[in-house]
Amino acid sequence: MRDKLVVLLLFSFLVATPIVKAEVPLKAAFIRNHQLWLKVGSEETQLTTGSYVHTPKWSYDGKFIAYIDGDERGEKSNLFIYDTIEKVNYQPYKTIETSLFKWSPVKNQLAYISGRVLNVTKMKRDRPHGFENVSLGASDFGWFPNGKELIVSSTSCLQPTGWGPIPIYRIPVDANLNPEKMKHFYTVQTNTTDLFAIGASYFKWSPDGKWVSFLGIPTASWSNDSNTLFVLSSKGEDFQVIGKMLGYADWMKWSPLENKLAYISGEGRFFVENKKTTVADIPISNQQQEYTPRGFVDLDLEWFSPSKIIVARAKENKDWNEGPVPTMFTELFVVNIKTNEQQQLTFPMKTEIDQDPLVFGSTITWYRRDAEEYKGDVWVKEGLEGKEYKWIADVDYPPALFHVKK
Repeated sequence: MRDKLVVLLLFSFLVATPIVKAEVPLKAAFIRNHQLWLKVGSEETQLTTGSYVHTPKWSYDGKFIAYIDGDERGEKSNLFIYDTIEKVNYQPYKTIETSLFKWSPVKNQLAYISGRVLNVTKMKRDRPHGFENVSLGASDFGWFPNGKELIVSSTSCLQPTGWGPIPIYRIPVDANLNPEKMKHFYTVQTNTTDLFAIGASYFKWSPDGKWVSFLGIPTASWSNDSNTLFVLSSKGEDFQVIGKMLGYADWMKWSPLENKLAYISGEGRFFVENKKTTVADIPISNQQQEYTPRGFVDLDLEWFSPSKIIVARAKENKDWNEGPVPTMFTELFVVNIKTNEQQQLTFPMKTEIDQDPLVFGSTITWYRRDAEEYKGDVWVKEGLEGKEYKWIADVDYPPALFHVKK
């Protein structure tokens, strides 16, 4: 009788105890109904009201979120910052309008381009506040890994003989428009036959800081169909052409530990065919390896480990050639680049699309939406064998995530 009572009490305890998922080791800045929200663990907090927010970005330590408060017509693009400690929104300077801003990799300092002038924020009461001019004539930029310098591109000039080369500079943060501090870094020599570009964008550094990748962007219509992927050594001495791809920054990513660059190769603005996950060893070897099986296209990628890449994959549609562009129903797959073993990772319903995979440690996230809806949900999976579950519902766009390191 006593043993039966113990079993009964144990059963009652198990039934009464709720099953709790492990807390997600991430903070999410996301947009819902055009407003900025924050999610930490299971708690959601609305951070703005009456705004039209887009492009949230975390500072290097997760203390600040920079974002744009715009409008539906795209006529306004004001830079704001949310302070997660003081829990307030503020403008670092009242009249900053920009669409291109990036946090320093080593401190809470923002760089941004406004009217082709590159600026950086100063600090006031431990907050980014005010600004200092860095250089004129900037079209795009990135931070050097040391956080003390910026790699800056300027658009090539149209000359009587055609478009000129693309100049790239190495400029210290404190240059303050001083011409003597504008150091030439490299000049991309282009031509209209096989290497046409008028600008350089999307600078990304290799894990050891010895190489930077970026895209050569041609004129507007051409850029919708083809851009050229380059890499350049950190001393500006070794320049290499990697391949052709579309102009999506997330379609090229460095391995977390090695100088391997994964990108989705292929030309043509429509996603129905010719989009292949490709990996190049840098310095580039004669052979690059493609991993997308015949009959499929890959439309996003993320490194899970030095040997495994997560891709968003759909069946190609070569039969389409006119009318409404067909929806590509992507699912996530894991590709082992050493063994070429490939397995499906997520299983959305037939009307759903899985896209924008991201990896933080062993935590995998992605954005899932119905093909008929403009909003979606953020899903999470702990490791390749973990059970997937919905973490954030009703999100306008894929969120900006910050890894909370314990």
